Amino acid sequence: MDLTPGRQRLVFVVIVIALVGLTSYLIESRHSGAAPAAAPSPSASTPQSSVSTPAVPPSSVPAVTPVPTASGAEIYQWLPFTAADLSAAAQTTLTFARDYSTWSYTESVTDYAAKLSPLVTTQELATLKSGYSTAGVAGPRVQDKQVSTGSGTINSIRSFGAGPVSITFVVTLNQQVTSTQPATTAPPQKYAVTLVSSGGAWQVSDLELSQLGNT
Repeated sequence: MDLTPGRQRLVFVVIVIALVGLTSYLIESRHSGAAPAAAPSPSASTPQSSVSTPAVPPSSVPAVTPVPTASGAEIYQWLPFTAADLSAAAQTTLTFARDYSTWSYTESVTDYAAKLSPLVTTQELATLKSGYSTAGVAGPRVQDKQVSTGSGTINSIRSFGAGPVSITFVVTLNQQVTSTQPATTAPPQKYAVTLVSSGGAWQVSDLELSQLGNT
């Protein structure tokens, strides 16, 4: 049955309120675990130094339960994904953030791509392989024997869509990098990570700095 304009506005307000609550829930759940270390990056001034890299605890995503509205209805009846879909997308996002930012100078582009392949679309995988093998990135990585251990934290949901179903998360990436150069500290980077639902699974289809928006 078609909704009147007044009921359409009411449904829209309810969805916005529920999504704000859901985003707050995800952010609050982030503080229940250990906060990842800030991201250092190598400088080029002195001989080899050793920087210990703490182990990154496995990321976990709390179960997402249906969010009731004032009338007792569940918010997910108006969304293109279910609570289980949202949990699965969030878990894929955290796994991708860890694997994307964890690498070694001994890791070939083929090996790097192999671990990301189940998590990203074919088109995005080609983009990530190109970035990893770019001379300006690969050269210093091998020369300075760089090793990175990374993790990610979901800050919020930026947007979602249908046809295909997609969710964009704002994610903070953290890295610990060791090399033959002294380590320096760099602030964590925030990215917009977009996932699409394909064949019952979620894959990353786009990655870019969050302040650039999402295209």
